[in-house]
Amino acid sequence: MNDKTRNMVMTAMMTAMICVLAPISLPIGPVPVSLGTLAIFITVYVLGMSKSVIAIVIYLLLGLAGVPVFSGFSAGPAKLAGPTGGYLIGYIPMVLIAGAVIDRYYKNRIVSALGMIAATVVLYGIGTGYLAFSAGMTFGAALMAGVVPFIIPDMVKIAASAIIGPVLKERLAKAGVIGPVGEGQIKNG
Repeated sequence: MNDKTRNMVMTAMMTAMICVLAPISLPIGPVPVSLGTLAIFITVYVLGMSKSVIAIVIYLLLGLAGVPVFSGFSAGPAKLAGPTGGYLIGYIPMVLIAGAVIDRYYKNRIVSALGMIAATVVLYGIGTGYLAFSAGMTFGAALMAGVVPFIIPDMVKIAASAIIGPVLKERLAKAGVIGPVGEGQIKNG
């Protein structure tokens, strides 16, 4: 399989993984706890930043088109315009930030985790601002509803990603499923 085909197949497979895991959620308020960020961080490890952005955009477009891939198996333009829309759109900068760190330092679990934490803080900021705006809440109330309950679950997902991600990346590279891995970067020839 040539590099272009392999990249397309892996991007499609990781998009599918996000579409399968992201709808699995625990509704605890206006913003549910989902496996979306875990799937996205694993995608960043496997695909790298640029291809992960493509996977996230495809995921968002599928949800926008009505495929039930958002938390709680929801979809459609109303979901993006609703209280959690900022968190969904925030996945793009989250991938850019986490990807910039993971692409370079994927073997260093602590640095990678710090990159994922920084990316999650940006996601929180975008999502909370939009939640406050769309739900007519104060920023403080939106922070209490859309961030505070998620800090511990998100730290667990970040830790799991930092443990699983590098191992998965190296095994997939060794098996020839993704391109050879240099110091943290997928080389595509």
